[in-house]
Amino acid sequence: MIALLTGQLASRSPGQIIIDVAGVGYRLQIPLSTFYALPEEGKVQLQVYTHVKEDAINLFGFATITEKDLFVLLISVSGVGPKLAITTLSHIPSKELALALSEGDIPRLVSIPGIGKKSAERLILELQDKATAYAVSAAITPADGITTSKHEDSHQDALSALVNLGYKETLARRALANLTLPPEAPLEKILKAALQVLLK
Repeated sequence: MIALLTGQLASRSPGQIIIDVAGVGYRLQIPLSTFYALPEEGKVQLQVYTHVKEDAINLFGFATITEKDLFVLLISVSGVGPKLAITTLSHIPSKELALALSEGDIPRLVSIPGIGKKSAERLILELQDKATAYAVSAAITPADGITTSKHEDSHQDALSALVNLGYKETLARRALANLTLPPEAPLEKILKAALQVLLK
């Protein structure tokens, strides 16, 4: 499963981009929020969700972990497919979406194209508890483009390592989120601390 892509931006348009990674072009569908954060050219890095169907494999790209997490939450709800999830993220900032779900704000959700009152109620019923866990982190996630800080890179590397060791991504991400290490902490120290949390 492709979870992260770093490469040269080959083409960009609202709704999709192509990233050239070592000569291979990957087409990713993206929300407008990610499109606006992209440079017009150059190197980019996106979080990726790989959606596998019987007749196709589609890649969805996101500027931030929060966007990707909320996308995964949305498509976990019956009746919400990737297209509606991308539309939702295109019409409401991640922070506002997480807060709307956690606070049960039906009017805010209904204002999103494709979501009616019944759909909004179902989203809140199924996602309110999970969204509450993201509300705080979404509120402090900076919308500073695609490039990540060294601290974010280290945590992403640690997440990949933990998943490769057999831990579920949600558990690994939760363990990393609970760490209180300084931003300059080396990858080895981050991994060791996360493993201590996971082994409790």
